[in-house]
Amino acid sequence: MKLIIVSGLSGSGKSVALGTLEDLGYYCIDNLPAGLLPDFAKQMLHSSKDANHRLSAVAIDARNMVQDIRDFSDVLEKIRGLKIPVEILFLDAKKETLIRRFSETRRRHPLTNDETSLAEAIDEEASLLSVISGFADLRIDTTHTNLHQLRDILAQRIGKKNGDGLSVLLTSFGFKNGVPVDANFVFDVRCLPNPHWDPQLRSQTGQDEEVQLFLSRQEDVVSMLADIQCYLQTWLPRYAMENRSYLTIAIGCTGGQHRSVYLVEQIAQSLAGDYPGLLVRHRELI
Repeated sequence: MKLIIVSGLSGSGKSVALGTLEDLGYYCIDNLPAGLLPDFAKQMLHSSKDANHRLSAVAIDARNMVQDIRDFSDVLEKIRGLKIPVEILFLDAKKETLIRRFSETRRRHPLTNDETSLAEAIDEEASLLSVISGFADLRIDTTHTNLHQLRDILAQRIGKKNGDGLSVLLTSFGFKNGVPVDANFVFDVRCLPNPHWDPQLRSQTGQDEEVQLFLSRQEDVVSMLADIQCYLQTWLPRYAMENRSYLTIAIGCTGGQHRSVYLVEQIAQSLAGDYPGLLVRHRELI
């Protein structure tokens, strides 16, 4: 039995998330009043023999009553008191991206009115949902993600999660496009020798053999890789012992093409044996 509470900013992909969970076998409800969540959880217990309701997902967003959202911590405590495994998925995106998405689709933001602009509505919604965001087990930043990529990420992180173990995502990124807001750990490797300045390597990535050979011969790269591997091998088990469900580790260089990609690939190889459900994503190579 498992309950996933889906929340996030309007335009960040909640509908896609709910549809993906439905495809994964979850019984899904959109925009259930948050105050009714404990009653729904009790109904899950009574229907535990019904395979169609053992996995359920409920979307809670800004369309809810304000007071219900503000009381979310009390609601969550009641659900956990029923001993039902519950995870909170929160979707986020940069303000400029959300504005562009609403402009392209001509959809109306649920908090806009004659006195509230779209930008103001997004800020208001972010403030309101911060109560839920603070409890998130899994945060996904969809700023650089289209709906097909989001479906794939959710299918990998939730659909392929190995039982109650820790789901680890290793992602490379470029600082020039911003730091992933959903990262639990961020390692900055911009101080390392950059293959970008070699004309023969510039068009390649950290997945290509020539770039890998170049970086593997750099003492600073070897030392940085060893330090990050040691840190993760020491501390990831401690987070797993705390019953964490998801952990995202982001490694960034300037453009997210060479150094960060190489290090993610190397670290993934060293962790794969202990975390069979480990996932790798290269944000700037998608």
